[in-house]
Amino acid sequence: MSPPESYKLLSVNTAPDRARRMIQKIVEDVKNEYTIIHCANAASIEEVESLASLHQPDILFCASMWTPEQSTEIKRIARKVVHGLRCYAVPQGMQVRDGPEATVEHVKSQLPNIIEGDLGLQ
Repeated sequence: MSPPESYKLLSVNTAPDRARRMIQKIVEDVKNEYTIIHCANAASIEEVESLASLHQPDILFCASMWTPEQSTEIKRIARKVVHGLRCYAVPQGMQVRDGPEATVEHVKSQLPNIIEGDLGLQ
């Protein structure tokens, strides 16, 4: 069996420690299927372009604190720098409403579609 393909992930979250913890949990839970390297976290929309340029991620996650309009802007900025970037915005308010465990499970359930399928170019 060949090792899982590796993907660099840029998160966009105003709470970097929370982002790191959640992504570590996701990475650990999916390590037999995917190798995900959390290359950086942008704590503001203004950091997205420079971090995307520096790290050239394969995947970008927008945390649930962003409005749909902000998530759209984040994805637009990042894709200016990294063409074909796979992006996913966690539904607004999910972390507060459902908690971190439910948010991790939600992202894990979406991961195959983000990496391999239709959600990748949202």
